[in-house]
Amino acid sequence: MNFHRTVLLQETIDLLNVSRGQKYIDGTIGGGGHTEEILKRGGLVLGIDADPEALEFVRERLEAYVKDGRLTLVQGNFRDILKIAKEKGFAEVSGILLDLGVSSHQIDTEDRGFSYQKSGPLDMRMDPSYGFRAEDLINLAGKHELHNIFTKLGEERRSNTVVSGIIRSRRVKAIKTTEDLVGVIAEAYGLNKKNLTPMLRAKISKRIFQALRMAVNGELESLEKALSSVLLLLFSKGRVAVISFHSLEDRLVKDAFVGFSKEGLGTIFTPKPVLPASAEILENSRSKGAKLRVFERK
Repeated sequence: MNFHRTVLLQETIDLLNVSRGQKYIDGTIGGGGHTEEILKRGGLVLGIDADPEALEFVRERLEAYVKDGRLTLVQGNFRDILKIAKEKGFAEVSGILLDLGVSSHQIDTEDRGFSYQKSGPLDMRMDPSYGFRAEDLINLAGKHELHNIFTKLGEERRSNTVVSGIIRSRRVKAIKTTEDLVGVIAEAYGLNKKNLTPMLRAKISKRIFQALRMAVNGELESLEKALSSVLLLLFSKGRVAVISFHSLEDRLVKDAFVGFSKEGLGTIFTPKPVLPASAEILENSRSKGAKLRVFERK
């Protein structure tokens, strides 16, 4: 199984300046691509992920490293990176990585509910055993809350129309599946869902699905908390690398790094974000929009 195609692999590992025998934290291990490269270069890794399926995949894929003690795996949210790191003996490390993208496996697995191209339950939880689902949010949240979510997190221009459609639809029948939601969005755009091409489905649904996913998983709040913790775990000259895919996430990272710099805590190592090369985007379209920023502690 190809769980996830790693984005900006070489650029990230090079900028983390991985050294043999040093400790690193991958706060969003996903399919383990970045972690595997750190391990190959002689590093020791604490891998964290909220998704138990990701951890199961990595545990099997990198079994030899788990057995020899060079890879420690923990299910958890990177918002708790400080607590987890201290519990697992990674209180001082040479590098931290946060890849904020959704894994290909999560998108491609119908019953996870992340994809507007596949029919499945409206779930969208990174940890399927914890928290409320997208279905709960769509059917129970008030008009203003939904409008704020779609406007802020999805930058959806037709938020009012989509929200009105959701309110109207759920009065008749609960919106339970990704297909139900795509149908409501299509109606808001004045389209027949039966005539939607994959490209058109993406165009009208991407922002709404993205906003719901971010709200369900509290992604911006988790990122803010993680960013407030990372420097407390880094050795001098240790680096934190963050790969974001959303303008709001990138803004949080940029502002945090600027704040660290102004406080004299270190140096912004990427004055401008590192972007995927055109060859990578051609090979993996999901890498488009990725931005890598790196900060080095004083």
